[in-house]
Amino acid sequence: MATVSEHVRQAAAIPILDSKICLVTSSNGKRWVVPKGVIDPGQTPGETALNEAWEEAGLVGELSKEPVGSYLYTKLGRTCHVVVFLLKVTEAAAEWPEKMLRRRIWLSPERAVTQIEDAGLRELIEAATAAA
Repeated sequence: MATVSEHVRQAAAIPILDSKICLVTSSNGKRWVVPKGVIDPGQTPGETALNEAWEEAGLVGELSKEPVGSYLYTKLGRTCHVVVFLLKVTEAAAEWPEKMLRRRIWLSPERAVTQIEDAGLRELIEAATAAA
């Protein structure tokens, strides 16, 4: 069994504005996901979550002090461990670094979970929005 140190470490943000959740398309455009990415050396999970929200969705805001949870998924034969934060969005830019690669949509939490394929992420969205 793989140890946590063997997992690819990632961080993600669940962006929320006016009780709606922002989803973005995956890099290949085939799935709806939340902004997430690999935690670079020297960067904290929170810094990564904020950076990914900006790069992938053009969103700026206030990150929860603590993660709302984490989940595992497999990509290209490797297990990824994703630490997830809530992001209270204060700004949604019209232009952002990956705008040409990704679309973003705002959905109710109930509708958002129907668009997410990953069960671990669905459960975190449901739990985080029920507690919010």
